[in-house]
Amino acid sequence: MKVLSNITPIDFGATSPNEILLPSGLIGFRDYKRAELLYMPDHLPFLWMHLHGPDTIHFVVIEPGGIVAGYEPEIFDDDAEQMEISDPAEAMVLNIVTLRHQNPVEASVNLVGPVIVNRRTRLARQVVISNYSRYSAHHPLVGHSSESSIARTA
Repeated sequence: MKVLSNITPIDFGATSPNEILLPSGLIGFRDYKRAELLYMPDHLPFLWMHLHGPDTIHFVVIEPGGIVAGYEPEIFDDDAEQMEISDPAEAMVLNIVTLRHQNPVEASVNLVGPVIVNRRTRLARQVVISNYSRYSAHHPLVGHSSESSIARTA
């Protein structure tokens, strides 16, 4: 199933986090079954994924629409079924951002293994997309952003 990466983000509200359920955890973090997505207007286009488990862990994530030009992730039908996604509009795509040496200029985003969230049920899963060969797990953010991402951060 092709998922839409350019749908308007859910309005998480600045004061209250939204919980998502991760029955399988994240890759490398299987014991983390719940997360909160934190939306902070002054941090756009970035969101914070606050994982709850043995320890508290935070990831920086983005919704790629308007930021990563031409990104059209497709997920396997089994993944869509397990997350109860029947329509591409139900899927929110979150990509994990990595900062190298704490330098924002060297930030990259994992386009191969996004976290897919069912917008209706908040059930989420990190998947390897079926069209993974078209993308990188270390896609640079700087120098590859579209104009709309510049407008959103200005």
